Amino acid sequence: MKTTNFIIVLMAMVIASCTIKTKPNVKVSGDEKSEDTIALEKWERLFQENAPVAQMDVHLVGLHPMKDYPTHQMEAHHFCRQMNEDFAQCALFDGNSKEANLNGVEYIISEKLFNTLPVKEKKFWHPHNYEILSGQLTAPGLPAGAEKDLMRKTMNSYGKTWHVWNTGHFSMNDATSLPTGEPALAWSFNHDGEVKPELEKKLEKKFEISFKDQRRRRKELVKDAHPQVGVNDLKKKFPGKLVDIPGVQDSKTAQAQEAKKR
Repeated sequence: MKTTNFIIVLMAMVIASCTIKTKPNVKVSGDEKSEDTIALEKWERLFQENAPVAQMDVHLVGLHPMKDYPTHQMEAHHFCRQMNEDFAQCALFDGNSKEANLNGVEYIISEKLFNTLPVKEKKFWHPHNYEILSGQLTAPGLPAGAEKDLMRKTMNSYGKTWHVWNTGHFSMNDATSLPTGEPALAWSFNHDGEVKPELEKKLEKKFEISFKDQRRRRKELVKDAHPQVGVNDLKKKFPGKLVDIPGVQDSKTAQAQEAKKR
């Protein structure tokens, strides 16, 4: 993507992130801010810089299952900074309003960097092609053309995601008002039939989008897709029939098919 187009995409993302606001499901434990605290915050905003977080202007919303407990599924708001062409870092929140709770972190790397990792490390990194090609990953409010450019840049990438606060899994009354317990490694959905339909419908309604329409618009990205590691890692842990979609293939399956052709 040309530099000018990339800047346009980022500017559009900043605007988009200010459109539809979603509030968190859980209220943090503790007393309301005192007048002293509010006054101190004003001084901090006036005299201190927030350079690291100010650059996290890419807003993406995805759906995460927990790798050890795939039925524990949630909506995740990513606010990211693209550090270079191969690496991005994201703070995760349970909404995009000023009340949103910071509940995790995700690092996103290109296929090139992923291939440099040792085998033991790769088990922590989930593939992204299904999230993109299914229409499930979305940049709220971003114009369709700019969003497609962003998704094209993200094809074949991998993410390492830790949720450090359970602020609520979909259809489960398990949220905690403080970040207690162990961090949970999140994963990606990789086949139709894995995500709870009600969770998809809730996200579509909230942001007035259609995953079906987004999938259709991104169909041309299938030709850019490579087989990925981890696509089938959770395949046997979901009930019901799962369906593969074009462009999403586990690397082991691809290697086996290639071996048969020889």
